[in-house]
Amino acid sequence: MALKNKFGITDPAELARTEEKISKKKAVELFVYGILDKLEAGKFSALAEIHKYLFGEIYDFAGIVRDVNIAKSNFRFAPVMYLNAALSHIDEMPQSTFDEIIEKYVEMNVAHPFREGNGRSTRIWLDVILKKELGQVIDWSLIDKNDYLLAMERSPIKDVEIKHLLKNALTDKINDREIYMKGIDTSYYYEGYTIFKAEELD
Repeated sequence: MALKNKFGITDPAELARTEEKISKKKAVELFVYGILDKLEAGKFSALAEIHKYLFGEIYDFAGIVRDVNIAKSNFRFAPVMYLNAALSHIDEMPQSTFDEIIEKYVEMNVAHPFREGNGRSTRIWLDVILKKELGQVIDWSLIDKNDYLLAMERSPIKDVEIKHLLKNALTDKINDREIYMKGIDTSYYYEGYTIFKAEELD
Protein backbone atom coordinates (compact mmCIF):
# COMPACT_ATOMS: atom_id res chain seq x y z
CA MET A 1 0.00 0.00 0.00
CA ALA A 2 1.08 3.56 -0.70
CA LEU A 3 1.62 5.90 2.24
CA LYS A 4 -1.05 8.56 2.70
CA ASN A 5 0.10 11.57 0.69
CA LYS A 6 -1.03 15.04 -0.34
CA PHE A 7 -1.61 13.98 -3.93
CA GLY A 8 -4.00 11.17 -3.06
CA ILE A 9 -1.81 8.69 -4.95
CA THR A 10 -2.69 5.08 -4.10
CA ASP A 11 -0.32 3.24 -6.42
CA PRO A 12 3.06 2.64 -4.67
CA ALA A 13 5.05 2.78 -7.92
CA GLU A 14 3.47 6.06 -8.96
CA LEU A 15 4.05 7.50 -5.50
CA ALA A 16 7.71 6.43 -5.60
CA ARG A 17 8.20 8.19 -8.94
CA THR A 18 6.47 11.35 -7.74
CA GLU A 19 8.43 11.31 -4.48
CA GLU A 20 11.74 10.88 -6.28
CA LYS A 21 11.05 13.70 -8.73
CA ILE A 22 9.96 16.20 -6.07
CA SER A 23 12.56 15.28 -3.45
CA LYS A 24 15.41 15.56 -5.95
CA LYS A 25 14.20 19.00 -7.03
CA LYS A 26 13.99 20.09 -3.41
CA ALA A 27 17.43 18.62 -2.66
CA VAL A 28 18.92 20.77 -5.41
CA GLU A 29 17.29 23.83 -3.84
CA LEU A 30 18.74 22.97 -0.43
CA PHE A 31 22.19 22.95 -2.03
CA VAL A 32 21.93 25.83 -4.48
CA TYR A 33 20.20 28.28 -2.12
CA GLY A 34 22.71 27.65 0.67
CA ILE A 35 20.01 26.45 3.06
CA LEU A 36 22.18 23.61 4.34
CA ASP A 37 24.91 26.02 5.41
CA LYS A 38 22.49 27.75 7.78
CA LEU A 39 21.57 24.57 9.69
CA GLU A 40 23.05 23.58 13.04
CA ALA A 41 25.22 20.66 11.93
CA GLY A 42 24.73 17.45 13.89
CA LYS A 43 21.47 18.41 15.57
CA PHE A 44 18.17 16.60 15.06
CA SER A 45 16.57 19.99 14.35
CA ALA A 46 18.77 20.21 11.24
CA LEU A 47 17.70 16.75 10.09
CA ALA A 48 14.04 17.63 10.66
CA GLU A 49 14.45 20.77 8.52
CA ILE A 50 16.08 18.75 5.73
CA HIS A 51 13.35 16.11 5.84
CA LYS A 52 10.57 18.72 5.91
CA TYR A 53 12.08 20.53 2.92
CA LEU A 54 12.53 17.34 0.88
CA PHE A 55 9.14 15.79 1.55
CA GLY A 56 6.86 18.61 2.71
CA GLU A 57 5.06 18.82 -0.65
CA ILE A 58 4.27 15.10 -0.47
CA TYR A 59 3.61 14.08 3.14
CA ASP A 60 1.94 15.74 6.14
CA PHE A 61 4.44 13.98 8.41
CA ALA A 62 7.50 15.60 6.79
CA GLY A 63 9.91 16.73 9.49
CA ILE A 64 7.78 15.19 12.24
CA VAL A 65 9.00 12.37 14.49
CA ARG A 66 7.15 9.14 13.66
CA ASP A 67 4.46 7.76 15.95
CA VAL A 68 4.65 4.16 14.75
CA ASN A 69 7.24 1.45 15.36
CA ILE A 70 8.96 0.39 12.14
CA ALA A 71 11.33 -2.30 10.92
CA LYS A 72 13.16 -3.09 7.70
CA SER A 73 14.18 -6.64 6.84
CA ASN A 74 14.94 -8.17 10.24
CA PHE A 75 16.00 -4.94 11.95
CA ARG A 76 13.65 -2.99 14.20
CA PHE A 77 14.45 0.68 14.59
CA ALA A 78 14.20 2.57 17.89
CA PRO A 79 10.79 2.07 19.51
CA VAL A 80 8.58 5.15 19.60
CA MET A 81 8.58 5.22 23.41
CA TYR A 82 12.37 5.70 23.45
CA LEU A 83 12.71 7.78 20.29
CA ASN A 84 12.78 11.29 21.77
CA ALA A 85 15.34 10.22 24.39
CA ALA A 86 17.47 8.66 21.63
CA LEU A 87 17.35 11.86 19.57
CA SER A 88 18.34 13.97 22.59
CA HIS A 89 21.29 11.63 23.17
CA ILE A 90 22.37 11.91 19.52
CA ASP A 91 22.24 15.72 19.75
CA GLU A 92 24.82 15.55 22.54
CA MET A 93 27.18 13.08 20.86
CA PRO A 94 30.60 14.56 19.91
CA GLN A 95 31.40 15.18 16.24
CA SER A 96 34.91 16.57 16.06
CA THR A 97 36.55 13.55 14.35
CA PHE A 98 35.58 11.32 11.44
CA ASP A 99 34.97 8.35 13.74
CA GLU A 100 32.73 10.40 16.04
CA ILE A 101 30.72 11.71 13.10
CA ILE A 102 30.09 8.24 11.67
CA GLU A 103 29.16 6.91 15.12
CA LYS A 104 26.59 9.70 15.31
CA TYR A 105 25.35 8.84 11.80
CA VAL A 106 24.95 5.18 12.78
CA GLU A 107 22.95 6.13 15.87
CA MET A 108 20.66 8.34 13.81
CA ASN A 109 20.08 5.47 11.41
CA VAL A 110 19.10 3.24 14.35
CA ALA A 111 16.70 5.98 15.53
CA HIS A 112 15.16 6.29 12.04
CA PRO A 113 13.00 9.18 13.26
CA PHE A 114 10.66 9.53 10.27
CA ARG A 115 8.01 7.32 8.73
CA GLU A 116 9.72 7.50 5.32
CA GLY A 117 12.71 9.18 3.68
CA ASN A 118 15.21 8.59 6.50
CA GLY A 119 18.14 7.42 4.37
CA ARG A 120 18.09 10.29 1.93
CA SER A 121 17.67 13.04 4.51
CA THR A 122 20.21 11.50 6.89
CA ARG A 123 22.88 11.21 4.18
CA ILE A 124 22.48 14.94 3.48
CA TRP A 125 22.62 15.56 7.26
CA LEU A 126 25.87 13.55 7.39
CA ASP A 127 27.43 15.65 4.64
CA VAL A 128 26.47 18.84 6.49
CA ILE A 129 28.39 17.62 9.55
CA LEU A 130 31.41 16.44 7.57
CA LYS A 131 31.53 19.70 5.62
CA LYS A 132 31.46 21.82 8.78
CA GLU A 133 33.81 19.76 10.93
CA LEU A 134 36.29 18.32 8.41
CA GLY A 135 35.86 20.31 5.19
CA GLN A 136 34.96 17.12 3.35
CA VAL A 137 31.90 15.21 2.13
CA ILE A 138 31.17 11.70 0.88
CA ASP A 139 31.49 10.95 -2.83
CA TRP A 140 28.62 8.44 -2.94
CA SER A 141 29.48 7.43 -6.50
CA LEU A 142 32.51 5.60 -5.07
CA ILE A 143 30.40 3.40 -2.79
CA ASP A 144 28.74 0.21 -3.98
CA LYS A 145 25.04 0.17 -3.10
CA ASN A 146 24.99 -3.39 -1.76
CA ASP A 147 28.18 -2.92 0.26
CA TYR A 148 26.67 0.21 1.80
CA LEU A 149 23.34 -1.40 2.69
CA LEU A 150 25.02 -4.42 4.26
CA ALA A 151 27.48 -2.27 6.19
CA MET A 152 24.66 -0.08 7.51
CA GLU A 153 22.68 -3.17 8.50
CA ARG A 154 25.62 -4.43 10.56
CA SER A 155 26.76 -1.03 11.86
CA PRO A 156 24.78 -1.04 15.16
CA ILE A 157 26.82 -4.10 16.21
CA LYS A 158 30.10 -3.31 14.47
CA ASP A 159 30.74 0.00 12.70
CA VAL A 160 34.23 -0.72 11.36
CA GLU A 161 32.88 -1.68 7.94
CA ILE A 162 30.78 1.43 7.37
CA LYS A 163 33.60 3.65 8.63
CA HIS A 164 36.00 2.02 6.17
CA LEU A 165 33.58 2.42 3.24
CA LEU A 166 32.82 6.06 3.96
CA LYS A 167 36.38 7.08 4.81
CA ASN A 168 37.62 5.78 1.46
CA ALA A 169 34.98 7.87 -0.29
CA LEU A 170 35.79 11.22 1.35
CA THR A 171 36.46 14.16 -0.95
CA ASP A 172 37.16 17.84 -0.45
CA LYS A 173 34.86 18.71 -3.39
CA ILE A 174 32.31 20.15 -0.99
CA ASN A 175 30.73 22.42 -3.60
CA ASP A 176 30.22 19.76 -6.27
CA ARG A 177 26.47 19.38 -6.87
CA GLU A 178 26.76 16.04 -8.66
CA ILE A 179 28.62 14.47 -5.73
CA TYR A 180 26.04 15.86 -3.33
CA MET A 181 23.07 14.60 -5.35
CA LYS A 182 24.39 11.05 -5.49
CA GLY A 183 23.57 10.80 -1.79
CA ILE A 184 19.84 10.86 -2.45
CA ASP A 185 19.95 8.68 -5.55
CA THR A 186 17.24 6.04 -5.31
CA SER A 187 19.81 3.29 -5.89
CA TYR A 188 20.95 3.84 -2.30
CA TYR A 189 17.71 2.94 -0.59
CA TYR A 190 14.92 0.45 -0.86
CA GLU A 191 11.39 0.37 0.44
CA GLY A 192 10.05 -2.32 2.72
CA TYR A 193 9.15 -0.88 6.12
CA THR A 194 7.01 -3.00 8.41
CA ILE A 195 4.86 -1.25 11.00
CA PHE A 196 4.66 -2.85 14.45
CA LYS A 197 2.23 -2.22 17.27
CA ALA A 198 3.89 -1.36 20.57
CA GLU A 199 2.93 -4.70 22.14
CA GLU A 200 4.67 -6.59 19.34
CA LEU A 201 8.02 -5.08 20.36
CA ASP A 202 8.03 -6.78 23.78
